[in-house]
Amino acid sequence: MAEEVKEANVEETTQSKEEINKLIQVKRDKLAQLQSEGKDPFRLTKYDVTHHSQEIKDHFDQLNGTEVSIAGRMMQKRIMGKASFCNVQDLQGNIQSYVARDSVGEEVYAGFKKFDVGDIVGIKGKVFLTKTGEISVHAEGITLLAKSLNVLPEKYHGLTNTDLRYRQRYVDLIMNQDVKDTFIKRSKILAAIRKYLAGEGFMEVETPLLVANAGGAAARPFETHFNALDEDFKLRISLELYLKRLIVGGLERVYEIGRVFRNEGIDTRHNPEFTLMELYQAYTDYNGMMDLTEKLYRYVAQEVLGTTKISYNGIEMDLGQPFERITMVDAVKKYSGVDFHEIHTLEEARAAAKEHHVEFEERHKKGDILNLFFEEFVEEHLVQPTFVMDHPVEISPLTKKKPDNPEYVERFEFFMNGWEMANAYSELNDPIDQRERFKAQEELLAQGDAEANTTDEDFMNALEHGMPPTGGIGFGIDRMIMLLTDSPAIRDVLLFPTMKTLGGKDQ
Repeated sequence: MAEEVKEANVEETTQSKEEINKLIQVKRDKLAQLQSEGKDPFRLTKYDVTHHSQEIKDHFDQLNGTEVSIAGRMMQKRIMGKASFCNVQDLQGNIQSYVARDSVGEEVYAGFKKFDVGDIVGIKGKVFLTKTGEISVHAEGITLLAKSLNVLPEKYHGLTNTDLRYRQRYVDLIMNQDVKDTFIKRSKILAAIRKYLAGEGFMEVETPLLVANAGGAAARPFETHFNALDEDFKLRISLELYLKRLIVGGLERVYEIGRVFRNEGIDTRHNPEFTLMELYQAYTDYNGMMDLTEKLYRYVAQEVLGTTKISYNGIEMDLGQPFERITMVDAVKKYSGVDFHEIHTLEEARAAAKEHHVEFEERHKKGDILNLFFEEFVEEHLVQPTFVMDHPVEISPLTKKKPDNPEYVERFEFFMNGWEMANAYSELNDPIDQRERFKAQEELLAQGDAEANTTDEDFMNALEHGMPPTGGIGFGIDRMIMLLTDSPAIRDVLLFPTMKTLGGKDQ
């Protein structure tokens, strides 16, 4: 596997390993020469940057002829006798600089000619327009701020090997501007979420990652041992049970954006470490959560993208229109033809499953089979924003039952592009009912369901102190960002996705 990555690196740079090693040695020799001359760039501690590339381009009329200081990575260099050009890449993009011997001085110019592509430089000079119409900086001083001792991929081919891009995200960010733009947009999306929730009176909190009881979701946790206490702990799989404790404590609107960990497979929509947002609001229900979700998605899209119409993989989705609301039973009837209102027993549900080739296990109850029908026949059709409501009680251990039909609960899942984007409840606040639900979950655990919950006694103690009627929801932040940035895989929106180690360490 390690050899495969090395071969991929050769492919990306179109240079042999021997050629790369020679280039690296030249760079190290140049650094040694600078250090011997007392010009070690790594001794510099700061450089005063006044402007960035796009800022200069956007405000050229005001900055034309003005002195600026820019800094970034030199991506191109063209030496032409007494005058040269280089291209500097910073956070916002790149900009050209004209470097002339008569402007920077003979010694500085001689040093500049020895700079390598990949070096970090600082340039002070005046903004101007070249004869070819390119906005540039006429250098009056240029400083080597850090020496690059490795080789960037060859500029015409870039870094395209997907596995290598994820493993060496730092190189990916250097070589692919669209990747950098995605992560800048990710930051703006998170900022917009926080801004919206602050305006709605929500309080951001932090809860433990290491927990004794990993509950709140159907998932297998990672386990670890805490030496100081000589106890086994788990990494959290959700944020729910601690946030509900805070609702009990009187913090009426709380949310957390944080990493959770689920010991499951990796694919285009799943990474074992991902970002989840959960929020809880006292004195509302799942209808309130639907309203909040619709407004939040609409606000974030408008704030970050400037439109409520988004396109993913060529498919347009409109967040500006009212989101569809449909019950799970009606959705299954719509797309499979099977009406679970007419199915009253487990035997009837199993017969329907067999007839429609839906595989189930012996432990599955009627509600589980309804959910299997939903997964088999419905999900892929939910492209436009859709709330699927009223799930069976068997798959919703933390949710309030519907008063008029206790086989179902006040829960919805939010879908776009055929993906589950959020999951919400009218939260169960009856401690007696909750204990019975936990008991049923433990029976499933005993039957081999590794994703079933266990009873959290401290959470039960909190509920017994009294929790007001509450609406709660969990958002998959990474999937939201995938849709809003038109990114094909979850790894494309995680700066450092989980990867198999190579020879004991990532390479």
